[in-house]
Amino acid sequence: MEEIFIKILCAAALSFAGSFWIEKLYSNCSELTFPEEISSRGRFRKQILFISLLSFILIDNLWLMTAIFLLILMTVTDFEQYMLFDAMTLPFALIGAFFSWQNSLLQENLLAAAVGGGIFLLLAIISKGALGGGDIKLIFGLGMWFGAEKLLNIILYGTILGGISALLMILVKKKSRGSYFAYGPYFTLSAIYFMLF
Repeated sequence: MEEIFIKILCAAALSFAGSFWIEKLYSNCSELTFPEEISSRGRFRKQILFISLLSFILIDNLWLMTAIFLLILMTVTDFEQYMLFDAMTLPFALIGAFFSWQNSLLQENLLAAAVGGGIFLLLAIISKGALGGGDIKLIFGLGMWFGAEKLLNIILYGTILGGISALLMILVKKKSRGSYFAYGPYFTLSAIYFMLF
């Protein structure tokens, strides 16, 4: 019971720290998609972060907790501003590399990361910017954590979830067919699912 209470306190503290970090990143970025809507799009951010970080109750591994924290922050920034920041994706990939090395999977996961990132780079070039650099780095980082098989599942689940969400938004007229759509959150949420279960 004491351990659960400590994790709840940790989730509360990290929700404030994470929100503060996101605000700092926004204030130093000139390429936000919705610069005039920072406060309105982030009005429930602390609550969302806290509820999401309660997932810590399910895990006892510090590496996985750090990864999930970064994935949740990336989910939030991509939903709010269609942005995945290097300050989050690069540490995520580096911690994944260390985690892979610790579990004797570095070579296999590095190959998965390079192939996955390379395919997304090619897709970004073909789609003329529909996929951003943040998505490429995210897929690379996910490859470092998961290896080829799970990375493929994450991409598949994320694409299906993102496609359903995009279709629903078009149907309720929140988006049009030509609108930009952030797929990053659906990859991060799929990754969190695999980390937890």
